[in-house]
Amino acid sequence: MPTKHSNNHSRQHPNKQSPSQTNPDNPDAQNSISKPIRRGRRQRQAPDTSEHKAPSVFKQLQNTMGYINPLRHDNIQSIHDNSMAIIRNHGIKVLSPTLRQHLKMMGCLVDDDSMIVRADEDFVMTHIALAPKQFTLTPRNPDKQIIVGGNYINFGMVSGPPNISDRTRGRQSSQFSDFIDLIKLGQMQPNINFFGNQTAATNDLNVYTRHLDSMLATLINSDKVSACMSVGQERVSDAIEMLAIARGISTEDMKLSPSAITNINVNSPRVLDTEMSDAALAMAALNQATIVTPFTLMGAMAPVSLPAALSQQNAEALFVIAMIESVSPGAPVVYGGFTSNVDMKTGSPAFGTPENAIANLAGGQLCRHYGLPYRSSACSASNIPDAQAAFETQMSLWGAVFGGANMIYHAAGWMEGGLVACYEKVMLDGDMIDAFAKMLTPIDFSPDELGFDAIGEVAPGGHFFGHNHTLDRYKTAFFAPILSDWQTFENWQANGSKTAFERAEDKWKDVLNLFEPPPLDPDIADALHGYVAKRKEVIGDRPL
Repeated sequence: MPTKHSNNHSRQHPNKQSPSQTNPDNPDAQNSISKPIRRGRRQRQAPDTSEHKAPSVFKQLQNTMGYINPLRHDNIQSIHDNSMAIIRNHGIKVLSPTLRQHLKMMGCLVDDDSMIVRADEDFVMTHIALAPKQFTLTPRNPDKQIIVGGNYINFGMVSGPPNISDRTRGRQSSQFSDFIDLIKLGQMQPNINFFGNQTAATNDLNVYTRHLDSMLATLINSDKVSACMSVGQERVSDAIEMLAIARGISTEDMKLSPSAITNINVNSPRVLDTEMSDAALAMAALNQATIVTPFTLMGAMAPVSLPAALSQQNAEALFVIAMIESVSPGAPVVYGGFTSNVDMKTGSPAFGTPENAIANLAGGQLCRHYGLPYRSSACSASNIPDAQAAFETQMSLWGAVFGGANMIYHAAGWMEGGLVACYEKVMLDGDMIDAFAKMLTPIDFSPDELGFDAIGEVAPGGHFFGHNHTLDRYKTAFFAPILSDWQTFENWQANGSKTAFERAEDKWKDVLNLFEPPPLDPDIADALHGYVAKRKEVIGDRPL
């Protein structure tokens, strides 16, 4: 039997990290219309950040503000026509012989020597029309289910980096304990709706069974939607079995109420790996959701011009979605966009660029054209959580949110172009996501909020500090970030001159030290541990 996960977070950052397997006032006021006694700027005190921010009630955000559309209708048609020509003339290299045989039976042109599959527009459009425009994913806590599609927005944690970084330890190879920490931090972020395929790599675990440990740790320490590993059929099947156990239902029941989602990448340009297609088809067979994301970096895996890169992204995504629907009609899918550019001086990936932001916006237009849910990302190539990291992430986020992305991957903690999951950046990005959540909240235009009487009751040249309209709302009137410091310079200096980087370090440590896992039935926990133990015995050291 594997060691069960403890509920205690025994590590005291920044001290040495132990191998823990666990997996973050209103004084009465007298209404007065007279002018208040003003406190000078130099008297402001440092904000109290001793307690971590408690999660608000889980709710799903909707974009009721509308979208930014950089493409004209004729631009969309040009991309569509070019994409169909790419699929018809150039084709996609499909490495799975079984899948090539299926596509041949579906009327596609297959060259087994080159493994290139070509398809006509009718094949693509007929099958993508079978995909649902919207679907719901239900985790072990049904109150935290999410809707994917329409104008719904879901923010996700960093996913996939092989390294982690924090202010004390610096950059180092990611371990299982880091994976658990990041799950906890995401659980405690009120506007993080889901976890990607893995928050960070578990480099210290057995490569053939670590997907079991990772899913177990996720299900113990979070009750939100979580993606599963997308490498091969067995890993997918294990994840689906464990999600069903966590919900107390069968995998057959999950066909009617999906829980699982995974992301597969096209190996751009124009290669579909067997492990990716096997994972997608295993998900679709049980009516679980798959995100299809081409990896189209302009200048490297895609042409340097944006219209060409968008055409390639579109061709690769639509071909694979059509393939999935040809095997399992009606299976939930998401069109993934990950088009950005490289630094042409070094070849390094760049994110949060104008080209990246426009691609995020344009990808949303293409998805609305085809009636498909949309995945985008909020990425940065900065090496530390500095000003560059902030403005690149903001550029990506703006493009994703107002491009209409339904799932925004890597929204918290992604750094160094995907090579690092940063603890401090999780907290900094969390503030940005919370700010977007506030901005996207519909404005209340009720008579009380219009404040006609309040405006009349305050004399010209007066103030609203002591008016009931203010006193009734002051605690919740404005967004209150947990990491911004609005002291005067003198007070900030007197209180240690802490930067946002340092404040974020304090905050994530508070969250982890105060973390308590969400409730889980002991019998279900035992069943999960039992499943993991049994599967580890079966797998042994056998490659999956």
